[in-house]
Amino acid sequence: QVQLVESGGGLVLTGGSLRLSCAASGRPLRPLSRYAMGWFRQAPGLQRHLVAAITPNGDNTYYLDAVKGRFTISRDNAENTVYLQMNSLEGRDTAVYYCAASYGGTWYSGASYSYWGQGTQVTVSS
Repeated sequence: QVQLVESGGGLVLTGGSLRLSCAASGRPLRPLSRYAMGWFRQAPGLQRHLVAAITPNGDNTYYLDAVKGRFTISRDNAENTVYLQMNSLEGRDTAVYYCAASYGGTWYSGASYSYWGQGTQVTVSS
């Protein structure tokens, strides 16, 4: 089991940037480097869906088409931390963003993620 804590959300103007962080807390049974990591988002009234994902060693990434070229997922396994750099933010990016971890399974499939953070609000305003 792994406990995840997100930070870095907030209010930003259209075209601005934010960097979300996700850190493993406590003493997980396995280091975060053993997990594929993903960032999900959920806007009001909509389902939560996978925005970006990264393999355990960071050699492969997945992005939702809507964020390609604007968002970058990365990880620092030595620090047990995963990041989501979000640039050129738009109103449609407004949502609660969740960090999640997957042990085994298909790393680019949202259904594979079992461990979740509490979420951080991102609001993009014009």
